[in-house]
This record gives sequence, structure tokens and C-alpha cells, in this order.
Amino acid sequence: MRTDLLGLTTDSLAALTNRGLVKRAGKEAAPELRTDADGTVHGSFPDGLTTSLPPGGLDLARCTCGAGGVCRHVIGVILAYQRLPAEAAPAPADADPELVPWSPGQVSDDELTAKIGARLMAAARRTERTGFTARVSRATSADPVPQVELATATVRFLVPGDLGFVHTDAVAGSRDDVIALAVWAFRVADELHPGVPEVRVDVGGVAEAGTGSGLERALGLAGTVLREGAAHLGQGLEAAIADVQRHLDAAGLRWPLLAVGDLAEQLASYRDRSSHYRPELLASHVAELHARHRAVTRPDATLRSSVLGTAEAAETPLRRARLKSLGCRIRGLGDQRIAEVYLVHSDSAMVLVLRRQWDGDDDGAALARRRIATSTLDALATGNLVTESAVRSASRTVRLATGRISKTTVSPSQGDWGELPQSLVVTDFAALSRELDALTLRPVRPRVEAELVRVVAVAEVEAVTYAPGDQRLDAVIVDQAGNTATVRATHIGAAPGRLDSLAAVLAGEEGELRFVSGVVGRTAGGVVIEPVGLAVGGRVVVPDLQPAASTGRLMVAEDDRHEPLTAALIDTRGLLAEVAHHGLSHLPPTYDDRLATAARRLTVLGLHRTAQAVTTFAETRTHASDETAEQAWIDAYLRLDVALDLN
Repeated sequence: MRTDLLGLTTDSLAALTNRGLVKRAGKEAAPELRTDADGTVHGSFPDGLTTSLPPGGLDLARCTCGAGGVCRHVIGVILAYQRLPAEAAPAPADADPELVPWSPGQVSDDELTAKIGARLMAAARRTERTGFTARVSRATSADPVPQVELATATVRFLVPGDLGFVHTDAVAGSRDDVIALAVWAFRVADELHPGVPEVRVDVGGVAEAGTGSGLERALGLAGTVLREGAAHLGQGLEAAIADVQRHLDAAGLRWPLLAVGDLAEQLASYRDRSSHYRPELLASHVAELHARHRAVTRPDATLRSSVLGTAEAAETPLRRARLKSLGCRIRGLGDQRIAEVYLVHSDSAMVLVLRRQWDGDDDGAALARRRIATSTLDALATGNLVTESAVRSASRTVRLATGRISKTTVSPSQGDWGELPQSLVVTDFAALSRELDALTLRPVRPRVEAELVRVVAVAEVEAVTYAPGDQRLDAVIVDQAGNTATVRATHIGAAPGRLDSLAAVLAGEEGELRFVSGVVGRTAGGVVIEPVGLAVGGRVVVPDLQPAASTGRLMVAEDDRHEPLTAALIDTRGLLAEVAHHGLSHLPPTYDDRLATAARRLTVLGLHRTAQAVTTFAETRTHASDETAEQAWIDAYLRLDVALDLN
């Protein structure tokens, strides 16, 4: 009995080939079947074509039709085999319905070597020695296919015990070493977290303490920024930044490289007097570099790969990919406009970001008509994309390879986001709050784009208010259990229709609001969603791409002040961020008094350790060396940043 063929579902066959091929195969006349002693299944079609399918996977199938790769006749043989009467393919006599569910971790290394070859096994071993992080999802009744999400690919085990039917979203043969990495990830999960449906694990690697992080040049750059401040740094730092970036890139330190890139962007924004500049963002990038360095050099060092991104391939080409858009965000950066389209990869629980940048001051409505590949920004942001030209980066951005644009098609979306993987769809706001609480601290988390983009189901819109001072719209939404969350959007000149469009949808003027897609987070203990798309009726609305209009129906918020604890943390963090702006050597005379006042305020509110860190920084600033003062500033800023994330 070919249990591998019987175990293939329609979705599994579509993943291995494509859904159109499976549909065409289902319409073909049924072939006559016969099976050899070695398990090879032969099919003879009425038109004289013959197909053979030996054990070991679809790649071994042969058909006289001459098609390259798997054809509809091969799929037709599988479908016909599955329709055989049960007595024609009896279950083994020793079959036990109570057996423990199969785990990919049970696959042996010999089986892996036979599947991917010794060369790719050696490549996988090198990755294991460095260490990597993976998210393991076991089979459930809702999704019976176990899968592993790696930084470079998602691996799905479609048939229990058979490596011939493993599906990855990387181009076939380009990264088959990920199959071994996925099996090893399951082994770790089976050992450390047996029975847990979904878990993130660290695999391999050596916790290295006291041996350096490779970030020494980056820390030197961060120290220069702290000592001199953005206000006193000139053009001369650009060469130093470029040198640090080359060093980090050569060492494969992906996450620190991105942090330095963001730091450089903030310095350039200040120099250009751009509204994108924020002292607290600059300070956070400086603190992040130190946090990652400390995490891998302390006595109980964290796995280097998850903190430094050393196991991340720069780019991975994807095989035929079906991407479902969740919307788009428009940003203005000086005289440039940046569009970010959020795309769910349909074969995995992963959101990718397609980014485009244009010069000029066009707003979102004008940008919606700009061409991207064979379509427009508006069509991509509100549609479904099928492409064979997608290339994914380590940080989960995606680009369309220019040589294969013709193999990309876009169709309108009906906003059927409830069919997305369960890990991306939020129906319980309380459960989402617990998920956010369990995240690794942000300064040392992998720098993954759209990590916190989710689709949120809306049972009811309770209230919509507007804060004129911040030009911000807040809407309280309710889930089926009565839990609440806040949809929050702020006006920007590059997307003048954002608030008006969002208000019209929330008021029910565009139809029934079913889902909100956006970046989720926590503020003052509550869940907040920054929207990028809305599923309304049978279509998708993207607020950032709508033209400006005046609803005149927004209710002004009565009191927009933060509660005392949050306000104290925000104010003190802003005070410390002035160091990155002015520089330790250029702080105003009143700075120490303001630090002391901030520390007393935190103490009164019960934040004693955070207050002590602020006090220590104040003391070292006046009585210790610059290096000691820098480390004290790092301690204080990280405490405040983490406290705000957890608040």
C-alpha cells in the first residue's frame, strides 16, 4: 500500500505543484492502475499516455506526455489511487489507531543524507554549529501538516515519515539543507517541549561568554554618537558608518547591521532637518547595539544566532508563491515617499514586506497609481499576488526579481482574511495580550520586518475619538468575548486621507467591517493596532492610499493625557534621549537637576530600580570617566525602554 500517496491532501498536492494543475487533473479521465512489487504505481490513460510514480516523491515521476516536471497526469494517477476501494489497499495488520502522532524529529540523519546529499548535510551542520532559531508548529486537527519556520524558509512535512513529500518555499534545490535544519528543530522541540503545539526553539550553537561579540566597531560608533550627539556630528562620520556596515556585513551580523543602518538614517534625517528624526529613536538604536553585545558576552550568554542574526542568509529565492496582501503603509522621508506593502505568504504563517521608494512629494492617492512590476501599488495593496520571481531577505522583505516580472499576476482580494494561518488571525484580544507579554525583549529580538503584523477580527466598534493636538484617531473595538483593543492612526502629510478613510469605515459608511490588519503592540497595558488595511464587506480598503476628505464626524477626546506611570517613563526616556541628541559633552547646565527630579518622580511611583539607574547615570556623569558614564546611560535607557514595552 502506498501510504504516502494516500496521505496527500488536495492542499498538499497544490503546495507541491499548483492548485490549477490539481483542478485540471481532477477533470481528466481516470487512468487504469497497476502496482509493481516495489510499490511503483503505473497509470494508463485512454489517450495512450502512460505515467509511472515510484516511491520517493513526485520528482521521480515519469510521464510520456513530455511535460517538464510534474504534470497533470501524475496528479491524476495519485487522485485515482486515492479513490481505490478500501479493500484494494488494506491497512497494515499491526496498525494501531492510538499511536503517538508522528514527528519529523523521528527522521534519522541517514535518511536526511539520502534525501539531500552529503554536501548539503555538511552545509546544514555548519549552520547548526553556529546555531539558529526556529518556530516549530506541530500537526493539529485544524492544520494536520507539521511545519518549521526558519529565517530563510518554511518547511512543511506533508506526508508522515516520507521525506519525498517535504515542501519548502525556497526554490527547489537552492536551499534543501533547510530540511535537515527543520528536522533538528523538531528534535529539540520534542525533547524540551513535548506536546506543545507551537514553540520557538534555539538549535545548536555554543553560548560564548567573554569572547567578544564582533560588534566592537559598532560600539565605538555608538560611543561617538553618545559623546558628541547628533547636533554636533558632521559629515565626517559617514565614512566611519560605511566601514562599520562593511565589517558587520562581512561577518554576517544581520541584526546589528540593520540597527546601524537605522542609526545612520536618523543622523541623516537630523542633518537634513527631516521630520523623520526622533531623538528617542536614535537613542534606542545606540542602546540596542549595546544590548545585543551584552546578551552574547555575559556569563549566561544567549545563543548568538538569535541575537546577532548570524544564521540568516542574505536572500532566498522563493518557488511559486501565493501572497495575500494585508494593506500598505506610506511614509515620508524628506523629499522621498516610501510605500510598504504587507503580504502574507500563503504556505506559511509569515508576513513579508514589499518596499518601494520614490522621489517627490506625491501623497498616498497619487502613489496608488504608481507602477510596480506589471501592476500598480493600489492593486498590490488590495489584491492577491501569484509570482515565481519573489526573493526574500533575512529580515523578511521581499523583492520581485527584475528578470522574471512576466511571471507575476495580481487579482483583487475579497478580504477573506479569516482563512489565513491561525497564528496571524486574532479573535481573542486577551490571548494576543498574553502573546505580546511573552515576547523576547525588543532590543535583542530578531530584527524581522512585520513581526507583529496581525489580522484582527472585529465584533463591534465601541467608540471613535480624535485627539487634535496629536492629530490622532483612536477607535475602541471589541472581540466576541467582550475584550477591547484600540485601533490608533496618526495623520501624516504623505497620507492625508488616512484618518478620514479610517473614520468612514469605522462609522459603517463603507459596509460591514470584518477585519483590521496592522501592527499590534501594547500601550499603558492595553492592546493597540496601527492599521494598514481593512476588510470591509467583500473588499480591502487601504486608508493610506485614499484621497483626503473631511468627515466632520470625529468626536474630540476629552482627556488625552497618559496615566502617571506611563507619563513618567516617557518623560524620563525623553530626557535620556537628549544625550544622544546633544552629546554627553554638550548637555545644558540644568540637565542634572532635571535628572534628579525625574528620579524622584519614578521613586514615588514605585519604580525604584529604574530610578536608581537614572541616579547612577547622573552621578557617573559628574564624577566618572566618559566610558563609565556611557555604560550607566545604557543601563538606564534600556531599563526605561523595556519598562515602556512591558507597561
